[in-house]
Amino acid sequence: MYDFPLTGAQKSFLRSLGQQLDPALKVGKDGLSPAFFAELQRLLRSHELVKLRFTGAGDRAERAAWCTQIADEGRCVCAGAVGHTALFYRQHPEPEQRRVALPPGS
Repeated sequence: MYDFPLTGAQKSFLRSLGQQLDPALKVGKDGLSPAFFAELQRLLRSHELVKLRFTGAGDRAERAAWCTQIADEGRCVCAGAVGHTALFYRQHPEPEQRRVALPPGS
């Protein structure tokens, strides 16, 4: 599991950035596949903040379970999920290549 604790203010900041993003990935009724996770890794490496959309099937509980599974297997943090969209974040390991400047945590 990816352990990168975010404060409430940092999550709020990420959600505000996510409002301007278009969904980069879509999860359909087929669910989560190895190809999905490979693409998620590529996007997290290049953008750090990825918005995805749940299309097809899935009730609220199923979408919540998918968010947990994506965060665990994708080694990222779910910054927020509303309706059929979710926002995932993983900080780039090299400081000079980071695209998102998080506000300081307390």
